[in-house]
Amino acid sequence: MAQFTLQINGTSRQVEVDPNTPLLWVLRDHLQLVGTKFGCGMAQCGACTIHLDGTAARSCSLPVSSVGNSAITTIEGLSENGDHPVQQAWIEHDVPQCGYCQAGQIMTAAAFLNQNPSPSDTEIEAAMNGNICRCGTYLRIKAAVKTASQNS
Repeated sequence: MAQFTLQINGTSRQVEVDPNTPLLWVLRDHLQLVGTKFGCGMAQCGACTIHLDGTAARSCSLPVSSVGNSAITTIEGLSENGDHPVQQAWIEHDVPQCGYCQAGQIMTAAAFLNQNPSPSDTEIEAAMNGNICRCGTYLRIKAAVKTASQNS
C-alpha cells in the first residue's frame, strides 16, 4: 500500500491503495465517484473515460501510481449543474437510452471539443470511434457533438 494525493475535480484527495490499482477503482471504490463506469477493463470501450490534464484517458487501465500531479476530471466535475455544452446537447438530442456509456461518451466529446472546437462530421466520427454504445445511439451522439461544437 502507498499513499497518493490526487487532484480530482479541483480538490486534493488522499487515498492509500496498492500502486497498481487502476484509477477507475480508486475513483469508484475509495472516493465514491461512481459516475465513471467499468465496461471492459481493457481500455477498449470508453465507459471509464476521464480527463487527465484535459485529455481523455481510460481509467480502467491507468495505474494510480502513474497519475502523479495530473489534474483528474470525472463526469461529476465536468460541470457543477450539468450545464456543460456537451451535457446540454446530450439532453437536446435525447442521446441516452440505457445510459451506461454516456459518462464516457460525454467525457470523450468534451475533451475532443476542447482540442477541436469546430470539427467536421468525419473528425467527430474518428474522435468518438473508440466509445462503444450498446444501444446504438451513434447518430444522436454525433449530432449532439456537432450541436455542442456550435454552442461552445
